Amino acid sequence: MAKNATRIAKKSIYSVHPGVLMTQKWMAELKQKTGRTLAEWLKLIKKEGPPTEQERCEWLKTKYGLGTNTAGWFAERSVGKGEEMGDEEDYLQAAEKYVEEMFSGKKKALLPIYDALLKLGLNVGKEAKACPCQTIVPLYRNHVFAQIKPTTQTRIDFGLALGNLKAPKRLIDTGGYAKKDRITHRFEITSLKDIDDDVKRWLKVAYDRDA
Repeated sequence: MAKNATRIAKKSIYSVHPGVLMTQKWMAELKQKTGRTLAEWLKLIKKEGPPTEQERCEWLKTKYGLGTNTAGWFAERSVGKGEEMGDEEDYLQAAEKYVEEMFSGKKKALLPIYDALLKLGLNVGKEAKACPCQTIVPLYRNHVFAQIKPTTQTRIDFGLALGNLKAPKRLIDTGGYAKKDRITHRFEITSLKDIDDDVKRWLKVAYDRDA
């Protein structure tokens, strides 16, 4: 990790998303696997490719036989998007912005609830970390064990990874277990008083299951 990334990481309450490390590993292997580095691919796309992101994706798939994910990521990067997923410092800066935008406008009133849930999640165990995305804030141990999602202007869904455990009626089954999603249940949180002992207990269960 770069020195600046280390400096930002110490200031931020957030941690680097696992996807960043996966992207860095993938980027390091690009030359060997595709014959070009990322910089070389981007230079080629800008010189010879079509103008739009979608057209570039299809062009890469058709002309160079790249898979959908690889072609899509190259096309995205070629128009200046997704850079934060390749660098720790960029991601940590983006993470702060994601949360700021998530709780802006009419959802700003949810910020105290978010702050309380985030604090609760980070304090559930020493290995807990928060890695924001654009629309949710997942909490990780080894995998995602919980997530914070401002679903409406007045409600946050606090999702938990509980597998097929039987849970009280208040803990809503998301159908995630049947779909093999990590998040299988959720609490609907509309005020600070909703963050009660039940929420704390089941959060701890989700965290302990991911040991």
